[in-house]
Amino acid sequence: MSDENMTMDDFSKAVDASFDSFKDEGEQAWENLRKLQEEKTNLTVTVSGIVNKGVIAVVEGIRGFIPASRLALGRVDDLNDYLEKEVQVRVNEVDEEKNRLILSCREILREEAEAAKKAAVNAVAVGSVMEGTVESLQPYGAFVRLSNGLSGLVHISQISHTRIKHPSVVLSEGDAVTVKVIAIKDGKLSLSIKALQEDAAAEEEAEIEKIEIPKSEAISTSLGDLLKGIKL
Repeated sequence: MSDENMTMDDFSKAVDASFDSFKDEGEQAWENLRKLQEEKTNLTVTVSGIVNKGVIAVVEGIRGFIPASRLALGRVDDLNDYLEKEVQVRVNEVDEEKNRLILSCREILREEAEAAKKAAVNAVAVGSVMEGTVESLQPYGAFVRLSNGLSGLVHISQISHTRIKHPSVVLSEGDAVTVKVIAIKDGKLSLSIKALQEDAAAEEEAEIEKIEIPKSEAISTSLGDLLKGIKL
């Protein structure tokens, strides 16, 4: 419809439609932030400032706050280490009325750590023999930190051939141990010290079976040959 043929009612509807579709930059930015939050989008931002108990980074032109507790999986001792550094974040909280934007690195870091652990576990084969250190002792077994950084449990029944009331009877925290991976389930490693002892006993038995014991006739003959050169 040309402008010449438009009535006042048509003009009014067109103006209303234009206002409905129009958003100022600030309003659009908050809408984008809400969408980023819903979609759990990973964002790379630069830490531009240090404040009490956290840092500042700008997303969509809005100042966002990253609490120190959400910067890393562990404790952050010095926030200044993050200044001008790039970090990956997700939008954690959006409140336009309070001009409040909270960002977080923690969820991304946790997912990355879990993926790395899963890959490391998948690289381990049942039957593998590994070196490790006893991390902690529990009534039900001992947790061992392996040389590849993973941890596994040696159940109390897999520590010794003899029945023990507590792992501390045989092990102490900090002990270097050699363990065998006997099972992998739900990303957890089941380890055994006893299985290695059984393997060693089986190998020793196999070696014994390989030894050929001479028959009695052969022993008598050999003894006769030995006495031939002896003059009584």
